Amino acid sequence: MKSTAKYHPLTSQVTLTVLALAAFSLAMVVGFGFYAALSADRNSLEKQKTFVAGGIADQVKELLREQESVADWDESVINARRGDQQWMADNLGQWLHDYYGHDRVYVLDAADRPIHAMQDASTVAPAAFEEDRSVIAASVAQVRAMLAAAARAGDPAVAAFGDLVLFEGRPAILAVQPLVPSSNRLAQAPGTEYLHVSVQFIDDELIGRIAGKYLLSGAHILPSLMSRITDASVPLVASSGQILGYVAWEQDRPGMTLIRKAGPALLVGGLLAAGVLHFLLLRLRRAAGELQRTQDEARYLAFHDTLTGLPNRALFEDRMKRALLAVERGNGRIALLYLDLDRFKNINDTFGHAVGDELVRQTATRLQTSVRQVDTVARLGGDEFAIIVFDIKNLAAAEELCDRLLGAIAAPYNLMGTPAYVGASIGVAMSSGAQSDSQDLLRKADIALYEAKRKGRGRHEVFAGGMDEVLTRKRIIETDLRAALDGGDQFGLVYQPVYAADCATLVGAEALVRWDHPVHAGLSPAHFLTIAEERGMIGLLGDWVLREAAGFAATTNLPWVSVNVSPLQLRDQDFPENLLKTLDEAGVTPSRLQLEITERVLLETSEVASSVLARLRHAGIRIALDDFGTGHSSIGYLRSGAVDKLKIDRSLVKLLGSPKDTSAIVKALVELGSAMQVTVTAEGVETVEQRDLLVAMACHELQGFLLSAPLSALAMRVLANADLSGSPLRSASIA
Repeated sequence: MKSTAKYHPLTSQVTLTVLALAAFSLAMVVGFGFYAALSADRNSLEKQKTFVAGGIADQVKELLREQESVADWDESVINARRGDQQWMADNLGQWLHDYYGHDRVYVLDAADRPIHAMQDASTVAPAAFEEDRSVIAASVAQVRAMLAAAARAGDPAVAAFGDLVLFEGRPAILAVQPLVPSSNRLAQAPGTEYLHVSVQFIDDELIGRIAGKYLLSGAHILPSLMSRITDASVPLVASSGQILGYVAWEQDRPGMTLIRKAGPALLVGGLLAAGVLHFLLLRLRRAAGELQRTQDEARYLAFHDTLTGLPNRALFEDRMKRALLAVERGNGRIALLYLDLDRFKNINDTFGHAVGDELVRQTATRLQTSVRQVDTVARLGGDEFAIIVFDIKNLAAAEELCDRLLGAIAAPYNLMGTPAYVGASIGVAMSSGAQSDSQDLLRKADIALYEAKRKGRGRHEVFAGGMDEVLTRKRIIETDLRAALDGGDQFGLVYQPVYAADCATLVGAEALVRWDHPVHAGLSPAHFLTIAEERGMIGLLGDWVLREAAGFAATTNLPWVSVNVSPLQLRDQDFPENLLKTLDEAGVTPSRLQLEITERVLLETSEVASSVLARLRHAGIRIALDDFGTGHSSIGYLRSGAVDKLKIDRSLVKLLGSPKDTSAIVKALVELGSAMQVTVTAEGVETVEQRDLLVAMACHELQGFLLSAPLSALAMRVLANADLSGSPLRSASIA
């Protein structure tokens, strides 16, 4: 008898119930997963919009800050009123394009007439402003109104206005502010201010920098009339409410990315609803963790230095404010230490930036391990560090910490297998009570750091009131130096004779610059030459010295005249041609000029400097290596034939015959020069004993007060013509 399978409603019901529960569970899990993914995408999008909008606002502020760096300056007011087009191009127009990327710059006089214009890196006729006047006029009027209101209220605050505008269909950032004096040495009547106008187009490159900061991709500009604006976009809105365009980017969708990755696992796990639910919950938790880690990383990068992991300037300023708030509440005092490495640029130039970065990383580690956990070590940029020391007991404790830090840094470094010794300088400023200001404290620490470097580096200095006066005096000298270079007869040259080893044969003279300052009289050349190098005036001063020395050489029978040149001059590709032209105009052959350089030039890896030296020597100009024996000279430089003469530094000559006798060292240097077939000159010969020792060592040339002090041009000319006119010229050179 054939059996028949029976239908069991309960089994079906259980099966259907289980299937329904499984389907319901699957639907709930899938639904929740999609909901969470969409929410994550939505939240992420809102943050992205906030980042981009904030980035645009920051760019407006940045443009105003960049503009302020030239607008708030005595020189800007003076040269704009003079109508000095070249100066305005170098400092107010093309310079802003080259250094900051400004696309258009206009300078308007007190009647809003254009007096200078720059468009797309080129200085153009001021009339080009008229094409943009209609766009800029409202902002100019706004600044004028702000200036008038400030004048009526007696408020000296500088008026500045930034806005988003449309230039020729392109959105741009517009910044307008007056040219105002930076000191009380220059007065400017209200209502007579000249205006500086800067324009920077908002293009894909600028938007790309903003997007890169927040790890967004595909950022670009959309015109305002696009028919389709995506969700991942923010409008560019002018202060008038006009929409100038949109910034769009590829939306970061962490949620949907997660769903796509989890899809295969969800499909396989769909057979077991409980397993699917468990799996999805685990994945969702993992996704939330990923999102949180991403946010934490972005927050970390916003407030920490990527190279060292230390707090950056933004976090440093925040902690400074918090520390000073604690001081206001009576919680002790704080000390601010401003530190940077000595001659860090030489390490970068000599060994490369990779070694420089490794040095910065190791320094950061040493600083962190030398302070307490409650203190803050921040990297402000390059090789500059700042340390906030909380609840410092007294100044002695701060100085003790400085000694500990200098000792830690002085220990040898291992830079990619190369041992290195590095020094540092530290400036210290102490909070003075409840009224301490973070910017003022940082300024004082910076001044103290400058003082530490001025006194020889490798030390610390505590800010004192007199240091402000030192900095002020330096700025005054800088201003006077600029004025002296513009005209007048304050500079002069003196010439120190150089004799052969017989101390009777005059073989040449070294030209030395002197500045007869109208107030400070004879300033030390080391002082004002350093300022000239720091402020970019060494080229003008160096050209003047070379012209004067060439003119002097043309009037004497001297075999040669030597002139010191700055490393900055040798970085100019046109220096050899300009120098040869100067010699030709003076009627002096190149072989009658010697250029004295320092070992710093030879240590540079600059191809430009090497090329310039080679071209000078090929033209017949001789190169002398000054201060030899005190730096990091290498025999390799002498073997390569890069120099024609070595000058033994006066610090070694001074010790000849003294308890700290350097005869062995000096003799070795003389023999080294002879072996390399270069002339050797000893500087600073001041005693008969020094002279006799040098002559016995077969030193080729002698120079110093024993033989002759520096002479005026007239006295040197008389000495040279009297010494050399009666007999053939004799040379002590062995080359």
